[in-house]
Amino acid sequence: MSYSILVVDDSSLIRRSLRLCLEQNPEWKVCGEAADGLEAIEMAQRMIPDVVLLDLSMPGMNGFEVARELKRITPLIPVLMFTSFKTPRLETEALAAGCNAMVSKSEHQQTLFDTIQRLLMPKVCSRRTA
Repeated sequence: MSYSILVVDDSSLIRRSLRLCLEQNPEWKVCGEAADGLEAIEMAQRMIPDVVLLDLSMPGMNGFEVARELKRITPLIPVLMFTSFKTPRLETEALAAGCNAMVSKSEHQQTLFDTIQRLLMPKVCSRRTA
């Protein structure tokens, strides 16, 4: 059984790199890649991923705006803010916007993986008991 991840980042290089890294875990599949907030919202509604991996700084809607809308329309999907700009103030703002966690792009790759795994834990438990 695999878990789907929607990757949202305006950089095609980051999206491609994340896909390659994430899909090294045989239980994870990148179900889609969005380059902006509007595309992310549409894809999340259509695909219903298990996790949304969301950049903060994007043209049009920023990550906070996207997170607020995702929590409004898909409240059960965990949102992980993945950004270059992690500060305590931004982390507080991300959580207030509806993100479940924030990871800096400069942190070790394992931190990202561990955080995704933690966000998937309720889904893992519910799938095992179903």
